[in-house]
Amino acid sequence: MEGGSAAAEAAPVDLEAEMEAARGALALLRLGPTGSGEAPCSRNVLRKRRRWERVLAARRRRRPQERERNRARRPEGRGAARQRGRALAEERLLDARAAGPRLCVDLGVADRMTPKETSRLAAQIRRLYGANRRAERPFWLCLTELVPGSPIHRECLRMNDGFSGYLMDTTQESYLDLFPLDAIVYLTPDSENVLEDIDPKKVYVLGGLVDESIHKNLTLQRAREQSLQTARLPIREYMVKSTNTKNYYSETLAINQVFDVLSTYYKTQSWPDALKAGVSSGKGYVLPDGEKSVKIPQHDNAQENSLFPES
Repeated sequence: MEGGSAAAEAAPVDLEAEMEAARGALALLRLGPTGSGEAPCSRNVLRKRRRWERVLAARRRRRPQERERNRARRPEGRGAARQRGRALAEERLLDARAAGPRLCVDLGVADRMTPKETSRLAAQIRRLYGANRRAERPFWLCLTELVPGSPIHRECLRMNDGFSGYLMDTTQESYLDLFPLDAIVYLTPDSENVLEDIDPKKVYVLGGLVDESIHKNLTLQRAREQSLQTARLPIREYMVKSTNTKNYYSETLAINQVFDVLSTYYKTQSWPDALKAGVSSGKGYVLPDGEKSVKIPQHDNAQENSLFPES
């Protein structure tokens, strides 16, 4: 019986099949006279019937034990897999912290938003962080000028479970106090410079404004006042305007959508793939028909130098 128990433990599905077969065999053995004057069951048939009944009884007794063993195994396996996944995600994040690239959300402009917009920004921060944890090649995140007790800080704590334990930097300081000026690239849709590649040695800054807060040139002016390099996503270079009834076209994306573009490009080195991942059709832009994944094109020196405007 020990061998049968081991086989049942290894393959519980086979046990069910065997029991079903046993029930069928027992049903056949229970067939009585046909009414045509045939003799009743022989001793051999009765002996087989009693043996099958003992087998079925033994298997019924083992079923609760088998179920308990299965329940005990399942949570342990899933928990171990989740634990390994968390450990791997944390290892990737810490690698990004050491080697870059870095992505900062500038919350120094968050006081310009309404309470509703502040809540939306907190939700976007949650989605950005979650996407970064899942990324094969994550960025190291930093929330700058995050003042404790400020509206955006309160919303982040209220809306995001475990926010205080997020594996990222949060500071009241400005990115200007944390990084060299020549390493900072402020990403703004109003910039004349096109982002051509992602440099792990650079620090990319996103303005902490939701996409409803259309303050024309606000982040561009802020970056120029701080003598920073600026760049925009290459939406116009790789996408075309789609036909829509509202005649609406916008290159202003939510911060988590910008991250989706940057993260996908950093993984694939393909701007079409990256823009497809982050720019929704509601923005009025689509990839041209037949657009395939291609690496970034080569540009002349004048265009390359356009990422470094004069102070």
